[in-house]
Parts: sequence; structure tokens; C-alpha cells
Amino acid sequence: MFAVVRTGGKQYRVAKNDRIEVESLDAKEGASVDLDVLVLSSDGKKMAAGKDVSGAKVSAKVVSHIRTDKIVVFKKKRRQNYRRTAGHRQNKTVLEITDIKAA
Repeated sequence: MFAVVRTGGKQYRVAKNDRIEVESLDAKEGASVDLDVLVLSSDGKKMAAGKDVSGAKVSAKVVSHIRTDKIVVFKKKRRQNYRRTAGHRQNKTVLEITDIKAA
């Protein structure tokens, strides 16, 4: 059984016991969160979407909060002696899928 869920403006294909990294959520470690279900498949072949999954629920446990690897942001204007270097690390939340319930 798998589901496609939406969180943080992105979609993820999940099954039970999967670990996914999503955009930072405001929840403490160990807390349980529910995710929006877009598509649900109970046998891997038939899929349900839209009104058919209105009662479906995917539960996940917050495992940890992490930061991704640093990316370097470099700005330059040629022949102007203008150079700026900055770095960015995105905050992420690691979720473990604990349960998928159909409607």
C-alpha cells in the first residue's frame, strides 16, 4: 500500500515505515503529524484520487530536524569589481511514516 502526500508545496510517494525529508514543520521531535493524501493505492495497481480519498489519512512521526548541505551563492558583475559570496542551508524535517489508512 502506498500513498502520494503533499506537504511544503511538494508531493512525496510514501509507504509504511518510509523516512522522508520534507520542508521544515513546526512540530517537536517525537510528535505525530497528519499529511494530506492526494492519491492512494491499496494493492499497487488500482489508484484512487480526488473524492475517493477524502477520508484517507497518512500519519507520520517527527524523527528529527536537520539542515541540508550548504550551497554557495556567488554574485558577480564583470569588469565592475563586484563579487559577493553567500551560503545557504535549508531547514528540513525528517518524518517516518507510521500508518496509512484508507477511507
